[in-house]
Amino acid sequence: MNKFALYRGPVLGYFRRSAMWLSWVMGLLVFAYTGTLLLDGNGFDLLIDGVLSMLTQLVLLTVCWMAIGRAGRGHPELVLTAVAVSGVVAANVYELSALGRGEVLTFPSPTNVGYLLFYVLMTIVIGFRVRRRARGLDWSVLLDGAVGALGAASVLAAFLTPFLDSVGGASPDASGSIAVAYPLFSLVLALAVGGVAASQSSAPDRRWILLVLGLMIFASTDIVFGIMGGRYVVGTPLDAGWMIGLALVVVWLDASTRPDAAPGHAARNAAALVLPAVSTIAALCVLVLSSQVTVSPFAIALAATTLALATLPLISRQRALRRQLRTDDLTGLPNRRALYAAVDGQLAADRERPRSLLLLDLDRFKEVNDSLGHDAGDRLLIQVGSRLASELAPGDFLARLGGDEFAILLNDSGQLEAESAALRLRAALAAPFTLEGIALQTSASIGIALYPEHGDDLTGLLRRADMAMYKAKSSHSGHHLYRSADNKHGSTRLRTLQELRTGLAGDQLVLHYQPKIELKTGTVNGVEALVRWNHPTRGLLFPDQFLALAEESGLMHSLTQVVLCQALDQAVVWLAAGRSFTVAVNLSASSLVDAQLPERVAEMIESRELPASALTLEITEEFLMADRERAKDVLARLRGGGIRISVDDFGTGYSSLAYLRDLPIDELKLDQSFVFPMAEDARAAALVASTIDLAHGLGLRMVAEGVENEVAYDELVRYGCDYAQGYFICRPVAAADLDLWLAQREISAGTA
Repeated sequence: MNKFALYRGPVLGYFRRSAMWLSWVMGLLVFAYTGTLLLDGNGFDLLIDGVLSMLTQLVLLTVCWMAIGRAGRGHPELVLTAVAVSGVVAANVYELSALGRGEVLTFPSPTNVGYLLFYVLMTIVIGFRVRRRARGLDWSVLLDGAVGALGAASVLAAFLTPFLDSVGGASPDASGSIAVAYPLFSLVLALAVGGVAASQSSAPDRRWILLVLGLMIFASTDIVFGIMGGRYVVGTPLDAGWMIGLALVVVWLDASTRPDAAPGHAARNAAALVLPAVSTIAALCVLVLSSQVTVSPFAIALAATTLALATLPLISRQRALRRQLRTDDLTGLPNRRALYAAVDGQLAADRERPRSLLLLDLDRFKEVNDSLGHDAGDRLLIQVGSRLASELAPGDFLARLGGDEFAILLNDSGQLEAESAALRLRAALAAPFTLEGIALQTSASIGIALYPEHGDDLTGLLRRADMAMYKAKSSHSGHHLYRSADNKHGSTRLRTLQELRTGLAGDQLVLHYQPKIELKTGTVNGVEALVRWNHPTRGLLFPDQFLALAEESGLMHSLTQVVLCQALDQAVVWLAAGRSFTVAVNLSASSLVDAQLPERVAEMIESRELPASALTLEITEEFLMADRERAKDVLARLRGGGIRISVDDFGTGYSSLAYLRDLPIDELKLDQSFVFPMAEDARAAALVASTIDLAHGLGLRMVAEGVENEVAYDELVRYGCDYAQGYFICRPVAAADLDLWLAQREISAGTA
């Protein structure tokens, strides 16, 4: 490492601190100079216009060139800015020295050259700025810049009408030419400033505002100078205007060389729309003004051009808005509004042409959102939309209706073509999707409605396709063609869904309890809670008549909450009566993806002052195998609170048994399909015996469900099964009936 490298960091730090200090000094001097001129600006004063003015300009130059040294090479616009500022300061120094000597300046003089050079160089600087910024900009932003430039120039040209008219008249003298030149250069600068302001209003770097403001103040001071006759008098408030404008340009130059300047938001915000709008209104005012007073034809031409250009982005934005209204924001596919427009147009063009409408809904999409998050769900929908689009023929129409529903309109399609397309689309979605590093498989249910058989407009077709889709979902058939019988089913389903919502809110759900017998002792120390719906008109409904509907409609979380509350309340009643029963509650896979479930269940148990062992949660193998890591986390948190975990319907899954080793489980419930044939099928009995041995070898309890006869009961006792439940022992009954059954059983046991 060389000596320069060793000292470079401290030296640069020193210069940065010095530059910041000088910037504050510059601001204080400009403030002091402006204040003294406003309080006493009636002519030349040696202290104000000599010492204070020169000291302020000296600090301006110092800050300016220190910034250039800090920026290094590759910034020609910054160097040109420094030269422009130096030219103005040099002109002021020359003029002040001439006044001190009593010398009368004649045209041309270095003073005029310095000021005119400032306009030329700063116009070039803005050109550099716009050229660099214009790379990659949308054409609408460039158009906004042109509108801003022409609008600003039209207003200034209107104010400068006398000067613009004098340009075409008799040749003015030298001083008059200079008086006209300054406003003309101001006009050019206003053109450039308006353009950069409008085009960069959405830029993330807000430092450009300093440059625009400084140039506007500088040019405005020149305009006032021109209106007052172009005769310069030292020591007036006009000097403060030039100084402030110059200082802001220097502040911009200094800030542009600081890498730690905080950028603003890159989004195209309200300012990006306000500036072109203001320019357009200003141009309109110029045209209105021209009907009342004399305005330069040049100003009128600029204003008219501004309005003409302003209509282009309005037309473009109108078209973009129309596209946006008919486009799904997430997938980029047409939305419901676009589907209606497309179908109406096609039906109006040819009503004899056969068509079919397919309504596709992803199966169990809610679980993806709940387990992986809505971002992953959104990415899945994007990939699904892309796959569906790739399977369609030219002329077919795909739209996302919302959520996980997609509609496909097929042209020249009857029943065979529609069903073939449904199979093709489901096959395309069967291939795994990759989300969050996980290979995820999904499926879809598709409802099919044919035109004109099932409806002569889109509303009717959508309604029937929706009925067919829910039929496909409930029957797990993949796709279903609408039939007239589905209309009744659809109406019944909608009515049942509404009644279920009412039932959840109106305490219509009740629990029946089926006891579990400990086979070694014959005692009852646990029950399984099974939900029933006490429907006001249809009577007692079993779970197969409403659980699937609750799952599809997103009511399972509410239903689970009701079941848990009732089961735990009953456990409190039994505990008070001296029966310390463990109550088992079934949880669906959709309930278990709730990240807050362990904490909420623990709170429910604690609020009732029950031991955690009073609750057993029964979980299907489906959940355990769908997301092993998530299952491990949820079960570990539940077990950590003392809640017991049971695997329901064990043996019906198709996956590896490795989860028995990895996951925190207390017991297995052998599915009744193994228990039923035990008495007549030796192989079924052997499977039951080996499964019981497997559970005991892993330290788990085994519960056999579906015990229907005495033979099965005795065999389970012989194989060493821990618990059993079934109709042979007791059917699921209400809590009061179970209490009566238990009392009779105890009496019978005492008599025996």
